[in-house]
Amino acid sequence: MYLNKALEQIDYTCIQGDVHISVTDLVYDSRKLTENGVFDNWVFVCIKGAVYDGHDYLDQVIDKGAIAIIVEKDVSVPKDVTVIKVANSRQVLAHLSAAYFDYPATKLTTIGITGTKGKTTTSYIIKSVLEKNGIKTGLIGTIETIIGDQVIPAVNTTPESYVIQETFAKMVEAGCQCVVMEASSQGFKLNRVDGFTFDYGIFTNIEPDHIGPNEHKDFEEYLTCKSQLLKQCKIGIVNIDDSHINEILQGHTCQVESFGFSEKADIRARNIRLIDKPGYLGVSYEIVGLINCNVEVNVPGKFSVYNSLSAIALCRHFNIGIEEMKCALNDIKVKGRVEMLPVSNKYTLMIDYAHNAMSLKSLLTTLREYNPKRLVCIFGCGGNRSKDRRYEMGEVSSNLADLTVITSDNPRFEEPQDIINDIIVGVKKGPGKYIDIIDRKEAIRYCMKHAKEGDLIVLAGKGHEDYQEIKGVKYHMDDRELIQEILDEM
Repeated sequence: MYLNKALEQIDYTCIQGDVHISVTDLVYDSRKLTENGVFDNWVFVCIKGAVYDGHDYLDQVIDKGAIAIIVEKDVSVPKDVTVIKVANSRQVLAHLSAAYFDYPATKLTTIGITGTKGKTTTSYIIKSVLEKNGIKTGLIGTIETIIGDQVIPAVNTTPESYVIQETFAKMVEAGCQCVVMEASSQGFKLNRVDGFTFDYGIFTNIEPDHIGPNEHKDFEEYLTCKSQLLKQCKIGIVNIDDSHINEILQGHTCQVESFGFSEKADIRARNIRLIDKPGYLGVSYEIVGLINCNVEVNVPGKFSVYNSLSAIALCRHFNIGIEEMKCALNDIKVKGRVEMLPVSNKYTLMIDYAHNAMSLKSLLTTLREYNPKRLVCIFGCGGNRSKDRRYEMGEVSSNLADLTVITSDNPRFEEPQDIINDIIVGVKKGPGKYIDIIDRKEAIRYCMKHAKEGDLIVLAGKGHEDYQEIKGVKYHMDDRELIQEILDEM
């Protein structure tokens, strides 16, 4: 690519050198430079992160042979190196990455999903429905990136812009027609999804979350980042029931369609019915509006109505038949998101990622609606994190579950029993019974061994994670495997 061509949509100043140069490699992480250097005609983009600042590594970068650098600060480098100064190097990285990979987003139908809750489940529902109807679809999200048969564990919900564009290019090469991706608030704040326009943008909901020193300074900033999707897509599909929908829609530039329970929704759910069978929890409802039919979803709760409604609203644009859509919706599986495991006809066992008080309260409140004989909640909390989370989760579980079984999660550099003791402080504020079993497998075994007819057991906290972090080391541990081992031993 020619540097000046790739920078056409960016305001920049060429401090020195020639901007009309051919660039064959793009680098934004100095750690990826080998000792001898394997790049030719490459440009380095100085990214300022929470820990590292690319500007601090310019001597190393120049020694390795960069022909051009993109900077936000005044720098002093040899005269034969082109220096481009910009206001936001992350934004520039996104545009350069899109150009470097030959604008792969234009060769895919791109679907972005944003919201506090529901992004992951909605993305899998959409992928499942599209693929079951012959539309090969890639996925980028919290759990993993999926490119055809290749599955790559996720590092960030929304990867760096270079990685997104590289992934898009691989999806095109693999024959994907669509990509569905979780567009996080951090992804918008850090310009990771700049450089292209989504064909479809889905807004699920928003609640105060991700507010803190290393995330968003306040709810207003969080909301502003979430609303960016509707300024960066062609068609926006929004939850009209959300209390902040007017703020989310403010300044939108897309065509808008809505879903929800409200009479104002373009696609509306009504006559909701909870479905409870041995080892199975689901929900059925009637859809009216732009689509008219009855559907059943094998994921419990009101939130699954919203998630499936948004997927239905989207898939309508792909001319998928109602019967085909209904069939796909009754076979949804999302790893670690109210994931039911068929272990017994006597009780129901599920795994969920709920790992803070808000998500645990939402989950347990939903499960309470199914009137289980007993609601049993197994969870722990991560070490080297806020103690408030432990107190809050303990109190929530004690108020909503009949039995709380406190165990170990990712203790990191803390002692597991110390974390458990903090959780017990919160548990004692509620009326529920509790027991603590430090070994996670033994905690699960206890619940399975003592399960009563009609029990609903939820194993919360780790969800899709397949490790336990202790003293800086991640050891393999998957709740599903622990459950299978227990079944084999029993």
